[in-house]
Amino acid sequence: MSSWWDKRRHTDRRPLLLTRNRIQAALRAWFADRGFTEIDPAYVVPSPGNEIHLHALPVTLTDADLETRQAWLHTSPEFAMKKLLAAGEEKIFTFSRVWRDREAAAGALHRHEFTMLEWYRADAPYEQLMDDCEELLAIACEAAGTDVLSHRGETCMPSRGLERLSVADAFLRQGIDLLATIRDGQGDLELLLRQGETLRGASRFETSWSDLFSMILTDLVAPGLGRGRATILDRYPAPEAALARRAPDDPRVAERFELFACGVELANGFGELTDPVEQRARFKADMATRERLYGERYPIDEDFLAALADMPPASGIALGFDRLVMLATGAPRLSDVIWTPV
Repeated sequence: MSSWWDKRRHTDRRPLLLTRNRIQAALRAWFADRGFTEIDPAYVVPSPGNEIHLHALPVTLTDADLETRQAWLHTSPEFAMKKLLAAGEEKIFTFSRVWRDREAAAGALHRHEFTMLEWYRADAPYEQLMDDCEELLAIACEAAGTDVLSHRGETCMPSRGLERLSVADAFLRQGIDLLATIRDGQGDLELLLRQGETLRGASRFETSWSDLFSMILTDLVAPGLGRGRATILDRYPAPEAALARRAPDDPRVAERFELFACGVELANGFGELTDPVEQRARFKADMATRERLYGERYPIDEDFLAALADMPPASGIALGFDRLVMLATGAPRLSDVIWTPV
């Protein structure tokens, strides 16, 4: 295949890239009309986050006295944006470049560098983000001059609204009673492995409840989501809460959801956890697991934990903008909708 700067190839890609610009402009206008402030977070950070399986790109900084220190390109603007909420911002969004190592090896929907659309609402329930997603999908289609999202033969019509499905119900469709495998907020691998024929042989490959949960979600659940209409997969199990607060009506699940269209995961939303003590405990546990699996751990951003104490109740979400453009244009590859793909 020719390089992206080959004139003939660029001529083919250019309509898609101009559509990308129209979609971005339309989404910016939507946020502006609703009183959001666009922010521009720093890309180099002292901690890239503390999720087990996210791998950051390291940066070495040299001070004027030639002393060096370790930093990273951020994997998400999340920490910075929550600090702004603590500072008094109420509705903020950003189109931010983010970097994640090992992503390119994960398949056609992943890249080392990509654009994240992330937005936060102070004092808003996380269900509001679901309504936002429904509107933004429709706006993206309108800007692209279509009424469908499409990918690899699958289609999704935003005009049909959103299907809202709990993770537990999605797993029940596969014959798996997921919530029965959670005890005291922790997943029990043996209980999950007893769920029947669906999981036969999984113990040879999966070493923890979270690993097996992710395998089932990726291989069995996600491919069937977002067909015909977009799907909100809601109420993630507590062991997968990440930075989300637990649901007040059921401690086994958290206020976390993901948005799917055409079998593609587009966004990850939280009712945000604002308890610094619980968040620190989660970070420590996750970094212990990361060190066991990968032989490394990332530092905890102490400023972020300090900011949580001043942060109002809030909801936030990150959406893969490149993926959205790919689906809205029907482009076969992410690289077709990125101006200068690496």
